[in-house]
Formats: sequence, structure tokens, C-alpha cells
Amino acid sequence: MAKTILITGASSGFGKETAKLFQKNGWNVIATMRSPEKETELTQFDNVFVTELDVENIESIQKTVKAGVDRFGTIDVLVNNAGYGLMGVFESASRAQIQKQYAVNVFGLMDVTQTVLSYLRANGSGTIINISSFGGVVGLPFGSLYNSTKFAVEGFSEALSHELAPLNIVVKMIEPGSIDTNFRNGLEMVKNEIPSYNPIMGSFFGRFAQTTANLPKATSEDVANTIYEAATDKKIQLRYVVGEDAQFYIDCKMKNNDNDFVKRMRDYFVN
Repeated sequence: MAKTILITGASSGFGKETAKLFQKNGWNVIATMRSPEKETELTQFDNVFVTELDVENIESIQKTVKAGVDRFGTIDVLVNNAGYGLMGVFESASRAQIQKQYAVNVFGLMDVTQTVLSYLRANGSGTIINISSFGGVVGLPFGSLYNSTKFAVEGFSEALSHELAPLNIVVKMIEPGSIDTNFRNGLEMVKNEIPSYNPIMGSFFGRFAQTTANLPKATSEDVANTIYEAATDKKIQLRYVVGEDAQFYIDCKMKNNDNDFVKRMRDYFVN
């Protein structure tokens, strides 16, 4: 009997590539997105159920999860992929921007997880894969909002993994680096009107790109392959790093003491 995976944010990027890979390997796929009427590729596959899910709407989440179970009978794997990056000067961010970043990246992820958990628990097994980032381990200038949501995902996932282990439910995280697009692509930027921040803000993105320019970047397909690995390898491994740049920053933090790590990051981006 084919297994079933539910993926949030499956309209593009990691989510779409993951949906295509799993369906190719014979899985049933519940591919959720905010605007399913715009999807034309995934709808061509018999084993893919393209449906609406808004992670900011609990009724939408509950309705979609039930519809997916009604369609395929069960859910074996959940991939919490929906999210976005908000970058910029923290002092300039509006309360609405801050709350939305958390509503999507943290609270939406938690609501989907909580809804799916009852089905996994009833099955007696399951896997939850949360898309984090190297930015869930290492904070960058002007990433205070995005980084803090991913730090929250990291803490939530790690703690939940222990809580669910006795129920035979596994929790894992994927930590990608910058994928094969410009770092600014797909980001929402906070408009800054405070001149004091302009000097470092003006140079940050160039310095960020230069720091790991010699390292090959991962692709969306690489991330999808890693998600597939995490879903099928039967390991208790908690974190999967994707991309040499991601590993570079994580090693920078993990292999240095705190003072040396801070100094290196300041030299890269601030000094």
C-alpha cells in the first residue's frame, strides 16, 4: 500500500520539487498551497491531490488535512515547508510585519503539526519534517525576524522529537543554505528610513554573497532529495544540512567558542 505525504507550500521551490519526487517514487501526495487554482503541473498526476491550505487559518488546515485523509486513507509523513523570509532593520519593522512572520513560519507550522499529529498517533507511527535553515542555527545582520522564527522551529522540533519518540513518531529538520538563486529572491524587505543603519545595510548583501562565493550552492532538487532521504532512511537523525555554504556557517558556530564565532561574524559582515 502506497504511503502518503502532506506538503505545505507545494506551489513552488522546495515544496513543488518534493511533491514531484515523492509522486515519482510511488507515494500519494497531498500538495497544499494557498492558490491551487493556479497549479497546472502537479494536477496532471493521479497520485497527487492538489488542494488549498492557508497556514494562517486553522479551519483551512483542519479541513484540508481531513480531505487528504479522506482521499488517501492516511498520512504517513508531514513536510512543513510553507514559509517566507522577512529581512531588514528590526527597528523599522512594523508590528504587523513581525506578527505575520511568526504567524506563517512558527504558529502556522505548529497548527499544521498539531492537526496532523492525531492521525500519526492513530497510525502508530509517522514522520514530521520541518524545513528550517542554516539561519535557524546562525543569526545574520538584518535577519532578526526570519532567523528568530527558524530558531523557534529548531527548538520546537528538537523538544517535540523527544516527546513523540515513545509514540514512534519521528521529527526531523532540513537546514538548507542559499539555494541556486540570488539571496534576495523571494525575500520580503522591511523598508528602512533610519539613516544610521544605511552603511552596513548597503554592503551586507554583497558581503554575504562574497563570503561563500567559492562554495557550490545547493539546488531545490538537492533539498527535495534530502527530504526524501529523511523520510525514508529510518534514522533518528534530527538535522540534515543541505549545501556547503550552510555547513560553512554552522561549522563556524559549532567549531568555535562563542567569542571567536562572534568575532568572525562581525568581521564578515560588520567591521
